Amino acid sequence: MEEKENKKLSPVERIKTESKGLRGTMKESLADDITGAIREDDQTLIKFHGMYQQDDRDRRDERSAKKLEWLYSYMIRLRLPGGLLKPEQWVGLHHIAGEHSTGVIKITTRQTVQLHGILKSSIKPTIQAFNTLQLDSIAACGDVNRNVMCSANPEESPVHAEVFAYADKISLLGLPKTRAYYEIWLNEEQIADRSEEDPLYQDRYLPRKFKIAIAIPPNNDIDVFTNDIGLIAIIENDKLLGFNIAVGGGLSTTHGNAKTYARLGSVLGFLDTEEKVLKAVYEILTVQRDFGNREDRKQARLKYTVDKLGVDGYRAEVEKRCGFSFEPERAYTFTSRKDHYGWKQNHQGNWYYTVFVENGRVLDSDTVALKSALLRVAETGLANFRFTGNQNVIIADVAPENKETVHAILQEMGVIAHNENAGAIRRTAIACVSFNTCSLALAEAQRYLPTLISKVEPLVEKYGLADEEISMRMTGCPNGCGRSAAAEIGFIGTSYGYYNLHIGGDRQGLRLNTKYKENVDEAQILATLDDLFAVYAKEKKNGDTFGDFAYNKWIKQA
Repeated sequence: MEEKENKKLSPVERIKTESKGLRGTMKESLADDITGAIREDDQTLIKFHGMYQQDDRDRRDERSAKKLEWLYSYMIRLRLPGGLLKPEQWVGLHHIAGEHSTGVIKITTRQTVQLHGILKSSIKPTIQAFNTLQLDSIAACGDVNRNVMCSANPEESPVHAEVFAYADKISLLGLPKTRAYYEIWLNEEQIADRSEEDPLYQDRYLPRKFKIAIAIPPNNDIDVFTNDIGLIAIIENDKLLGFNIAVGGGLSTTHGNAKTYARLGSVLGFLDTEEKVLKAVYEILTVQRDFGNREDRKQARLKYTVDKLGVDGYRAEVEKRCGFSFEPERAYTFTSRKDHYGWKQNHQGNWYYTVFVENGRVLDSDTVALKSALLRVAETGLANFRFTGNQNVIIADVAPENKETVHAILQEMGVIAHNENAGAIRRTAIACVSFNTCSLALAEAQRYLPTLISKVEPLVEKYGLADEEISMRMTGCPNGCGRSAAAEIGFIGTSYGYYNLHIGGDRQGLRLNTKYKENVDEAQILATLDDLFAVYAKEKKNGDTFGDFAYNKWIKQA
């Protein structure tokens, strides 16, 4: 019977359970210098170590025509709970990116950074270099809890530090117990009698990836309801009372598969102590481990488990395992989910400068020496760096007496002008990596969205909407990494040069958008937006955002 049951499991489930604690044949794969790739099963396991095997898709045809192997390389993503880097860590990251990768530091939509283009022979030196900076990539990918997000700017609340600390605590709670990462990449000796018993993940890990985020109202800058678990801080009179806990968010779908869908999280209730919050997070994970779909990976995210059990059923199972009940949800309000650019000061008097980083790509260009500027700031040692869920970076924790020094560097290197010259739509836009490295990409995203925005900007100027912060997001496939399903205007790639156009999401992250037109190219996109903006400009009332107007005008009544 057991053998018959195992045949139902997806192939990835076999790879995980037979992996010897995520070790697989990784050492043998790395030692094989005949190919730039690693063995097929190891391509799944390396994700648990924070990496993906990729190739340069721009050069596939050329390489194939010459009967050469595809140009394989690796992406490494750091585990940075809450997205904080110290200045010496930024300096190290800058140099590691220059020595081992394409040189571009990519800020992700999950408040961390990843480097692309790392050759197989450079993976181990890269990981070891990160280790000297007390940085790692453990569980940054794979079927485990991934990088834990938290509202980025300490200006948001006097208790930001207290809330922020939960990101690290939850990250540690969700780390696998295996020492495979340390043995393979850091040459730790394997000790046969050391226990690697993992009560949380066992030898199965989770059915699918898992994402957790912590929001501090009134700013939902990390899109809390798009996560498997969302924690919403409840603060009164500058005191943290506890958290509302939501489950079941997730945006990934599959074109043509009606059983897949985007979903926002559902609130289970409120908890008032750290002990209860951490216990609930742990048991929400165990319920997903035990009840999640391991046969069909397209149905394996927590959102499908929640809908299968029902919200009340999922809550009841978590409460049974916790030994306590959730209290009723506490009141809160989200008013925005944006980054506040430029200089802001918190209650302690420290200063924070939020830098606009288009699509999260930190590099020097003809218009702004962004990468060099951030290095110079880091070398002063006068600021930390905090990544935002909107792919930007905050030059953070600057003492009042050091503000002018930092400002002078930003001014000289063109960062101040770069921030001020970016239009409202451009500054709120998000795009996933997509081409040329993502194997799932059907269409362009980060390389194309800036060009498309340059063609949309004359339209919003034409209708007097240039100051409207309309959220516009693009993903190269329906997997949802750029959170396009939660934008006022979302583009989801269908094939090269073509996208499904979605409209009607809100600005607070409380409503998903809806497909409005299918499989449209650039000309059709611009013509459609021209028509929509014309109606919006003519008929909108004071305070109407484009997303709310579009929902009421074209979606709600459809």
